[in-house]
Amino acid sequence: MATLSDDEVAAVSAPGVGPHPLPWPDGERYDPELLAEGDRRNVSDTYRYLTVEAIVADLDTRRQPLHVAIQNWEHDFNIGSMVRTANAFNVGGVHIIGRRRWNRRGAMVTDRYLTVQHHASVADFATWLSAEAYTAVGVDNLAGAVPLETTELPERACLVFGSEGPGLTDELVTVCQQLVAITQYGSTRSINAGAAAAIAMYHWALRWAR
Repeated sequence: MATLSDDEVAAVSAPGVGPHPLPWPDGERYDPELLAEGDRRNVSDTYRYLTVEAIVADLDTRRQPLHVAIQNWEHDFNIGSMVRTANAFNVGGVHIIGRRRWNRRGAMVTDRYLTVQHHASVADFATWLSAEAYTAVGVDNLAGAVPLETTELPERACLVFGSEGPGLTDELVTVCQQLVAITQYGSTRSINAGAAAAIAMYHWALRWAR
């Protein structure tokens, strides 16, 4: 059985639009191939037929100050989901800590539209936090964590998530200036890491998104 590429998966997952009617709009912002064949990408109508470079340039004018960091020890599929959500909130950047290679399938090629920065170690990540004056906020149901829903996150926050299952490592917890947990009401001990990331980003956006 043939395996679909990330581009093909994204194409079949969104209906998109067909070829642009003539006359075509002018300007280097537009992709001639998309104008001729249609734009099947999972992008908002505002960005139909535009090149990736044009979309990124527009997003760069209004990035949110929020950053997101994810530990990558197990080639976790949830990383792709987190990146896709980070794109939806137009965060200032995503940080992958640990292994450089990560499972991009869940990102649905949205990693093209934001900055993904790799840190080989927790120490490297801590150096970035200090240099950029960001507050690391660990999201995990650990001892000492306070309820996310009653916490006002700082504007220059970097939400930090662990791998699915083991969660945040002790080493990464030490660089977090705050720990928050999502209150749960059922029987399971924890919720999916991708879902937790979406909830935490939305909580930050309620206070700070512009």
